[in-house]
Amino acid sequence: MSIASTNKLVTDQPAGAEPLFVGVDIGGTKVAAGLVDPKGQIRWQCSIPMISDRDGESGLAVVRSAIDAALTNAAEHLAGSSVMGIGICSPGPLDPKSGTIINPPNLPCWRNFQLVAEIARSYRVPVKLDNDGNAAALAEALWGAGRGYRNVFCTTIGTGIGTGIVFDGQVYHGRTGAAAEGGHMSIDRTGPRCGCGKPGCIEALASGPAIASRARAKLNQADGNSSALLKLCEGHRDRITSEMVGRAYEQGDSVVKQVLLETADALSLWLGNIIDLLEPDVIVIGGGVAAMLRPFLPEVKKRLSAYCVNSRCQEIPMLPAHYGADAGIVGGAALCFTSASVNR
Repeated sequence: MSIASTNKLVTDQPAGAEPLFVGVDIGGTKVAAGLVDPKGQIRWQCSIPMISDRDGESGLAVVRSAIDAALTNAAEHLAGSSVMGIGICSPGPLDPKSGTIINPPNLPCWRNFQLVAEIARSYRVPVKLDNDGNAAALAEALWGAGRGYRNVFCTTIGTGIGTGIVFDGQVYHGRTGAAAEGGHMSIDRTGPRCGCGKPGCIEALASGPAIASRARAKLNQADGNSSALLKLCEGHRDRITSEMVGRAYEQGDSVVKQVLLETADALSLWLGNIIDLLEPDVIVIGGGVAAMLRPFLPEVKKRLSAYCVNSRCQEIPMLPAHYGADAGIVGGAALCFTSASVNR
């Protein structure tokens, strides 16, 4: 394997070469790339600051640099390996079928940008694109907490709430490629307005910023009787973050506990709807906020019975995700691995 000066990948695949996949995770502030093997293990990775506030070519150049770094490492340090594809995950909206980035709020450099075509023009390997929720779900279904289950529902709870649905090892995209926007399922039509424009989306109720906002409101109502959270924000209530909420809970803050119990209740109602609609074999929950909520997951599951028509909802496992911050890299690789397996 070699990398030509024109930035094109040339693959000479010797018999018995170890297949590797390049996974690329594009965010508003950075692009992470890595080499992933067929067991879902990252063999090498890097991170480069993203340029999202200029033109499309500037953002594309960053993605190419991250891919080049991964390919160079494979050529120099993983002798006998062969890169079989490049998988990219990005915030949506996007079209995985045409490989087009449509108009993600955090990536203003790209509007109706043909990312797959541009990358494929530079590297002579298959290139796949999907949103980060779908890619993370596929990684968990293939190699993570969802391995061994036929139908997997995966949610990542962080700054936003992303979801992905995997049926029989394949991402469910829907008719136009825009399915599985579970974070924008409304559970309260009189609830707070979500960034998507709808009222009462689960993202507006249980994401990190939503939890911080509710904690600020509760703290104001408690007349200052929440010393742990007040101390962490140094008295500046407008600076409260979900991370502070998590630390205050660990210190026994009663106001914060109430906020997190309300969050658990909202998640139970939401997941009850998911179960009644899909009845997946397993529910996988990941993301930074999910880690903070882990002590409350038994409570989330306990409350499902009150919110499900399905009387056997308690039989569905609810598992913490295997992949953490690296879910995007492994998810990107999973897109290529699945395609390579199907095409064998």
